[in-house]
Amino acid sequence: MSTHTPVTLSRLAEIAGARTIRAGSVAESLDITSVSLDSSALQAGGLFAALPGTRVHGARFAFDCPASAILTDEEGAGILETTDERRPVLVVEDVRRVLGLIAAEIYGHPSEEFTLLGVTGTSGKTTTTYLLEEALREAGHTVAIIGTTGTRINGQAVPTSLTTPEAPKLQELFRTMADQGVSHVVMEVSSHALELGRVQGARFDVAGFTNLSQDHLDFHPTMEDYFEAKAAFFAPDSPLRARRAVVCIDDDWGKRMAQRAGEAVTVATGADADADVTGVALEQEATGAQRIAVAINSERLEFELPLPGDFNVANATLALALAAQVGVDVHAAARGISQVRVPGRMERIDEGQDFLAVVDYAHKPAAVAAVLATLHSQVDGRIGVVVGSGGDRDSSKRPLMGAEAARGADFVVVTDDNPRTEDPDLIRDAVVAGAREAGTDAEILNIGSRREAIDKVVEWAQPGDAVIVVGKGHEVGQIVGDKVLEFDDRVEVRRALLNRSESATSTNE
Repeated sequence: MSTHTPVTLSRLAEIAGARTIRAGSVAESLDITSVSLDSSALQAGGLFAALPGTRVHGARFAFDCPASAILTDEEGAGILETTDERRPVLVVEDVRRVLGLIAAEIYGHPSEEFTLLGVTGTSGKTTTTYLLEEALREAGHTVAIIGTTGTRINGQAVPTSLTTPEAPKLQELFRTMADQGVSHVVMEVSSHALELGRVQGARFDVAGFTNLSQDHLDFHPTMEDYFEAKAAFFAPDSPLRARRAVVCIDDDWGKRMAQRAGEAVTVATGADADADVTGVALEQEATGAQRIAVAINSERLEFELPLPGDFNVANATLALALAAQVGVDVHAAARGISQVRVPGRMERIDEGQDFLAVVDYAHKPAAVAAVLATLHSQVDGRIGVVVGSGGDRDSSKRPLMGAEAARGADFVVVTDDNPRTEDPDLIRDAVVAGAREAGTDAEILNIGSRREAIDKVVEWAQPGDAVIVVGKGHEVGQIVGDKVLEFDDRVEVRRALLNRSESATSTNE
């Protein structure tokens, strides 16, 4: 049962600075209990937020919506005037600029009832939040998590469709979490969420920054714009700023972010690292697990990190520093980190084969380079990679994906990722061109079928080699056109390994 109380329409109009249409005296007595961008998700007592869309304005869906009132912009108000609309309407210049504040008010400012930790950056957000979740749970806290792989409350999955849900859904989730006694919420905060105001109205106790590399340049015009979107989470003059900041300064963007934040706990990795909290890899096992040491709060903690790669040393160090900032015992946090498993992130697929097979979510050039470098540190043999690039997204990174694959692998199979509405042949051609222009000795194949591409790289592998399928990680569908086809890289790699094993057995009989 929710603990928040209804809010009057007049109060919401005051918060939004809205002009009102047909509100009058009813605004003082009309209680609003929910808000949504989805006209079909509301009932009486709801507030329909009608925003401009890519094809049609949301106000055109208001007629069939049973909500008690409408929040929209001037364009939406104009559309409503052409209909027989008789409900109260709140009109603002930009709905997104006020939607988070309104949603927080309607749901009773739930983020003030628990500790809220946010993680942003290009790569490592999901892994860092998983590490944080386990660190907090080991310390005895009741934890919820929101991110790319979904939302969990006390370990139970809650359906969501975005890395950071839209403001109304986010605040509704927060209210559910608070009502269920959650003490800590850990969430990924995307640049889209910051730019589009999805986290407005949320009170973050601490924000963490992982790194920045090329991604989302279909949404942000330049890398500088991309950086500025992230900086809204840290800048002292930003309304979205968290109370405290923890910033990894392993790259130049991180150093800039630490400066922008003003007061920030800095994190860095490597033997010569110079930061408030430092991490270093001590040794690595054949499984990819590694023993690391983190210097924090005048202590040196040594513990096992079940994930391979220098970038995961950075993620673990950042997670430990974030936990410490909200008062968690670092020894308990380290024990939790030692138990973490992250789906689709350097996830090993083992069917008894004599080579390493891995699935990873890497879908940015820098991330592809990092995971291939990690494999080189794990095996003495050759490296094979299956790589692609998504459609309807930043096209400039496609040749860069191919180039990094060719630089880091001996065998490159370019295939379809999520082509969406674009011609998959043209996407692959761009990735192949980048791979060839890298000028390496890598063998490069172009195979449209992702299933056949996975079969090919598994067939190619010899004892002591490593193969990796990048781009989709935990995803269980492939977006082709306007359809989502069932597809899981982990399932397909396992299938290919079993087929290879059966074929070898048949040959030997």
